[in-house]
Amino acid sequence: MLSRRTLLTTLAVLPIIPVNARAALMRAIPGGEEFPAVGLGTWQAFDIDAGAPQNGEASAALQALIDHGGRLVDTSPMYGRAEAALGRAAQGHADRLYLASKIFTSGEAAGRVQFESSLRLLKRERMDLMQVHNLVDTAVHLKTLREQRELGRLRHIGITHYVASAHADLCRWMRNESLDFVQVNYSLLEPEAASTVLPLAAERGIGVLINRPFAEGALFNRVRGQAVPEWAAEELGCSSWAQCLLKWILAEPAVTTVLCGTRNPRHVADNLGALHGPLPDAAQRRRLANAVLH
Repeated sequence: MLSRRTLLTTLAVLPIIPVNARAALMRAIPGGEEFPAVGLGTWQAFDIDAGAPQNGEASAALQALIDHGGRLVDTSPMYGRAEAALGRAAQGHADRLYLASKIFTSGEAAGRVQFESSLRLLKRERMDLMQVHNLVDTAVHLKTLREQRELGRLRHIGITHYVASAHADLCRWMRNESLDFVQVNYSLLEPEAASTVLPLAAERGIGVLINRPFAEGALFNRVRGQAVPEWAAEELGCSSWAQCLLKWILAEPAVTTVLCGTRNPRHVADNLGALHGPLPDAAQRRRLANAVLH
């Protein structure tokens, strides 16, 4: 056994590892590649003009994502100017980011135009992930996306929705199509996916992206003015309510990456803090739910 003096001497010469250099929580996607389990969404946050000062914030948010162990960024033509803003902010980071966008239109020709527009705006020759947004004209656009994947212009294909009433439709497509990803709403206020989409995704080997993790801020309203429970800080390493809410979601092993929409670099860094420390077990999830909802 080491003496106390020997132990202290040994510890004194060990390198100090910064928080953002610690091993981040990773989840496997189809094909075996592993992704950091928290990513960045661009809805509203990246809907900015080319000359607006907010472009600096968008660039800083992407840098914070990379610095704190994140990789995946999700956008859509539905989000106004977000694709263009993301394309500007992502310059110089092409090899460090996995970019996901969507087709949100009706008709094959219009879908093909949107696919080409996404490549142009995001400054990519090959897209990482394209999704059929909110199941609009799904069969038509999945055919287009399969063709683009065969041509080597696209890596992964997915479908999305953001309301529980669409989960049954998502599941039908998941059963009948060969998909790489499904994107779905899931949070303490919207837990329905846990009994439908998530188990089916695990069964079918489909990656899961989570949208609306904070229920558009409604969850923060519930805990406004309340301190993070001491037990959550001590047992789970949570330093903010955002980390508590994200860890509640990440305790579901079927979840690949949770998308948090913001261009505030401080919020990005805080959200990525959920990649570190223990995840809650069933009892701790119940305690978090009680702390937030009651």
